[in-house]
Amino acid sequence: MNRESDYYLEKARRDLDEARKIMQISLPNVAARSAYYAVFHAAEAVIFDKTGRVAKTHRGVRVEFARVSKDDPRFPTTMTAFLAKVYGYKEISDYNVDPDVIITMQDAEDAILGAEQFVNSVISALA
Repeated sequence: MNRESDYYLEKARRDLDEARKIMQISLPNVAARSAYYAVFHAAEAVIFDKTGRVAKTHRGVRVEFARVSKDDPRFPTTMTAFLAKVYGYKEISDYNVDPDVIITMQDAEDAILGAEQFVNSVISALA
């Protein structure tokens, strides 16, 4: 693993730690968003490790992660799907104004557990 990828993984770990702490005060929107950012930064670590570049947008990270992980058995397609799923939580948290569309505590807990698995998988793969 190169130094830049390590920086992204360190940021992913901090985001994950923040998500856990935020859940303790029952803020599922914010916790799910922090879980997303943990996944986002772990995906950036993979992208940088494989290409030496970073994606400039959230969509770019999703597309590029899917591309660079496509034929790599260390990154099952479920990881790409999870990245897209938690991006949806970020969108809800940041932009949603519909009171019927919410992120539940269970959604946030699932996002955090999935983010832990995602980040740990990337750490193992890039070690």
